[in-house]
Amino acid sequence: MQVTAAPAGAALARGRGRPSASEDLPCPIRDVLDRIGDAWSVLVITTLESGPCRFNQLRRDVDGISQRMLTVTLRHLERDGLVSRTVIPSTPPQVEYALTDTGRSLCAPLKVLADWAGSHQGVIRGARRQYDRAGN
Repeated sequence: MQVTAAPAGAALARGRGRPSASEDLPCPIRDVLDRIGDAWSVLVITTLESGPCRFNQLRRDVDGISQRMLTVTLRHLERDGLVSRTVIPSTPPQVEYALTDTGRSLCAPLKVLADWAGSHQGVIRGARRQYDRAGN
């Protein structure tokens, strides 16, 4: 399988709007990895793994995320079919977010990646220090 970079005109790949009908779509692998490689998306997905959550609870649970970034992240995840949004009829209306089946299927691979990152963090930090000392 050949993996190619997204064409320069593919605005969607960089979040600058939607491509026009005449623009090529980005590489399928890169398109998906751009979403799941986004740190906020990963944190939201892993937070929702424990069950549905309302917006303000997500904002409290995802350390450091702003309201705007959470809104943008949830919209992207919903658009990609990884998260569902349910409006609960109440006064005022409440919104609950949950992982879809596709979103849940991503949790196991993300856990493997998170475990790898945790177990290799010290080695990577050491390599960075060594690289920086070498003046690179």
